[in-house]
Order: sequence, then structure tokens, then C-alpha cells
Amino acid sequence: MNNDLNQASGDSGAFVVGLDAGGTRTRAVLADLGDGRTRGEGSAGPGNSLTVPEPVLADHLAEAIARAVPEPLRGRVVAVAGGFAGAGHQGQAADEPGRVRARAALSAALARLGVTAAVVGVHSDIETAFAAAPGHPADGLLLVAGTGAVSARIVGRAPVATAGGDGWLLGDDGGGFWIGRAAVRAVLRAADGRSVPTALAPAVGRALGLPTEVLPPEDYGTTDTVRWTAPRRAAYREHLLPAVMDRPPVRLADHAPLVVRAAEEKDAVAVRILHEATRRLAETVTALDPRPGEPLVLTGGLLASHGPLLNPLAERLAHLALTITPVADGSPGAVTLARLAHDTGS
Repeated sequence: MNNDLNQASGDSGAFVVGLDAGGTRTRAVLADLGDGRTRGEGSAGPGNSLTVPEPVLADHLAEAIARAVPEPLRGRVVAVAGGFAGAGHQGQAADEPGRVRARAALSAALARLGVTAAVVGVHSDIETAFAAAPGHPADGLLLVAGTGAVSARIVGRAPVATAGGDGWLLGDDGGGFWIGRAAVRAVLRAADGRSVPTALAPAVGRALGLPTEVLPPEDYGTTDTVRWTAPRRAAYREHLLPAVMDRPPVRLADHAPLVVRAAEEKDAVAVRILHEATRRLAETVTALDPRPGEPLVLTGGLLASHGPLLNPLAERLAHLALTITPVADGSPGAVTLARLAHDTGS
């Protein structure tokens, strides 16, 4: 562990809180200031500071922290650090919109719970995810692939260059939103005859609550003898489009697990989607000119331990000879940054 942390205050009565606020959920961890041991955990809804309305974000933060920190201990929290999807990193302007909204929501949540920590830090999810790696490295590469996707070069625990991460509308290639959107596009093409049959069609239809009478047969996509009639295909499209449009766009990421399951069953369309997602994620890493032997920290639902794209991505990047380390999420890194900030008084 970093020497700075070894020398952190040994006051066993003091605690820190680390937050990982991502596109799908917000996780809070209560830890000892002195040794970083976890004392409580809690989770709540999404925490992207650009896409979640500020009052809702404050609610999610308060809910996660309340579950992690028992009320009698809230007055003993001396430092809080949060990593937020949508927030800029420490080197950017103080008025960067994502950080401003994250700080306002976090301040409101802490005030609501009676947490009066002297040190409250707002970070990008990039910074906290990298700090979560074993040994808490200060320099190297990071690739996040959850709902969104971004890679970064880290120097002195701060990003100095990024690739990808341009949000669901313009980028995040290879992330969960991209995969889920590719699934829906594939079933629309299958339904109107532009593409081959795929098991994703019944799976996506069921997930969106479409009427049973318009769904293709269960074995659609696995045999050429099953017919999905033209009227049923047309009705499927007529029901599917409103069902998608009635949900927030980010909910397309909900369909990513369906693609993973279909690929495991050797559905050709799903396999092709995941192959392309892996290629695009690898592209964001190579854009940062990786050097042999340097660490590459991977996180997000697609890349953390046992993530469906972890092994395919490692194989695709093998020629770069990077030291690849998957981490579950950024909350341990947020704990690390909270402890360091308390130790330095900043």
C-alpha cells in the first residue's frame, strides 16, 4: 500500500466514505481512516452527474451513504471522496458542469444526513477507478466499460489524456449502451428483412414487454424452418419502437446482458456485436500509445473480474504486453483518495 496511507492517522474513531457513482448505480463504502478497512456498504440508483437530475442525484447519494453509514457514526466521518460518471477530473476547470453538479448534490446529501466531514472531494470516475487497483498506482492506463466506455492515461493519479467517453449520443463505443443499442438495431433489421434471424428478437421483445402474439418463436434465429410471418414482424416493429422511445435512452444498456447470453448460445448476431464491441474498446486503449509493461486497470460491468469482455479484450491486447488488472468498481479507490486527502488536509 502507498506509504502515504501507511502513515495516515491511526485514530480508530474516525472514518472516511468512498463513493462510486456510475451510470447504473451509486455505491458507498464506509472505511476506517487509519487502515482503510471496510465497515459498511450501501447502494442506490444511478449517479451520472450529467444525466441524472441534481435533486435525484442527491437522493441517490443520500440513500447509498445512509445504508453504508449507521446514524451514530455519521458525525465521525472526517473525509468523503466520490468518483462520478459525467464529472470532469481534478485538472479541469473548477466550473466544469459535471463536477459542479456532483459537488452540489453531494453537499446536499451529506447535509441531509448530518455528515460534516472537513474534506469532501469530487473526482471523475476515471480517477477513483484507477486508484482502486492493488497498490494504488499513480501512473498507467485505465479502461472503463460499463454503461459507457472511456480510456485514460493517468499521471500522478490524474488523467492527462483520454480516448472515447463522449456519451451515449456521440460515443462510448463498445460500452453497455452501445451493445444494447446494437441489439435493438439488429432485431429491427431482422424484423423487416434487412438482416438474418437472431435469438435477440424474442429476448428483446420480452424485455420490453411486447405482446406475446407479436413475438417470434423461441427458436427464432436457430433454425431456418421456423417462420415469423410478415404481419407479425410488422406488428413487432410497431410495438417495439414506442416501447423503446418511452424509456430514457440510457435504458438501452439494459439489453447488453441479453447479447451476452445470446452469444453464449452461439447466436451469430450477438457474437458479432460483442466482437465489434471488443474491437472498439481495444481501439480506445491503443489510441493512448501504451508502453510495454505499464499497468492497464480495467473496470465496469463488461471488464471487471469475470466480465464477459475481459478475456476477449486481454487476447486482443496481448501483443502490447500490458499488465492488466481488473477491479470491481471505483469505491475502494474513492476510499483511498479520501484517506490521502485527509492526510494532506486538502
